Amino acid sequence: MSGADYKKELAAIIEQVIAEKASDLHLSVGAHPLIRVSGTLIPLLKKPILNENDLDSLVQILMRNDQYEKYQQYEEIDFSYENAEGVRFRGNAFHQRGAMGVVLRLIPNVIKTFDELNLPPILESFTERSQGFFLCVGPVGQGKSTTLAAMVNLINQRRAEHIVTIEDPIEYVYQEEKALIDQREIGIDSKSFESALNAAFRQDVDVILVGEMRNKETIGAAVTAAETGHLVFSTLHTNDAAQTISRIVDTFPGSQQDQIRVQLAGSLIGIFSQRLIPRIEGGLVPAYELLINNTAVSNLIRENRIHEIPSVIETGLEQGMIDMNRSLARLVQTGLISVENAFIYSTNPKGLERLI
Repeated sequence: MSGADYKKELAAIIEQVIAEKASDLHLSVGAHPLIRVSGTLIPLLKKPILNENDLDSLVQILMRNDQYEKYQQYEEIDFSYENAEGVRFRGNAFHQRGAMGVVLRLIPNVIKTFDELNLPPILESFTERSQGFFLCVGPVGQGKSTTLAAMVNLINQRRAEHIVTIEDPIEYVYQEEKALIDQREIGIDSKSFESALNAAFRQDVDVILVGEMRNKETIGAAVTAAETGHLVFSTLHTNDAAQTISRIVDTFPGSQQDQIRVQLAGSLIGIFSQRLIPRIEGGLVPAYELLINNTAVSNLIRENRIHEIPSVIETGLEQGMIDMNRSLARLVQTGLISVENAFIYSTNPKGLERLI
């Protein structure tokens, strides 16, 4: 096929992604394109099996020239792609067994509301804070970026503030309403998360969204930003609130861990852990855990008694805290998810038995 033919083929595949309401597109040598719909991978059998030349041609359409050169050099790269119709994807290209592979995550053009995402209304209270550190955590593909986009957009709709997003690559593109929004992409607008965060201190910023905290330098800068009068949102690939705090602390050498615990105890405002569970009627619905940093939690962090945090969440219902098992049980009781899926996604099945 010619370059024009590959552009038509990519456009046709993207049309199918949208028509099937898929979340992801997989392109691999030796396989039909695959899409993920409601958590399940489905091959597009009417599309031809891709060979090395097919994938290389598609990759050159998906990437800028400098990204393609970097991919050839390092054999893996994160990137974003937007077609002529404004459909956006977050992508990762890689090699496996010496062959090329690409995964594209569809990024909706419209940022959904809390109601549309089935998120708890209490999350709105964190958007009303003037400073602090809020984390949305969970495995890859569980809607962390979507939740944070909804929170940031709520600020955009309600307050005349300066919001800076630091991402690799940029995912959701915000339409400015009351806020001034600057979106910076690592590799294009800044060399690293750390340098972009440090620059934000001189940009008269109110709210900072850090796409991902990948190292202690970024975590340290984010915590410092939260301590110095900024509202900071970010993500981590951790399973729950207690593991998140441990991961942050353990990122630092032993000599610095007491200091980061003190900083975290003072700056953290909440940790929201979520999973997307298959609905009985199709689609996905979130189950979640919410930790709110109160005096008890702050003391546990400072005193390195992080293992006691799950108990505080379980008994903190009146303060707005939510534990994952209670959230799963509610979804079962309201007929949204099956009992089987509730147990699959629970990290404490014995505890869930007592609630269902």
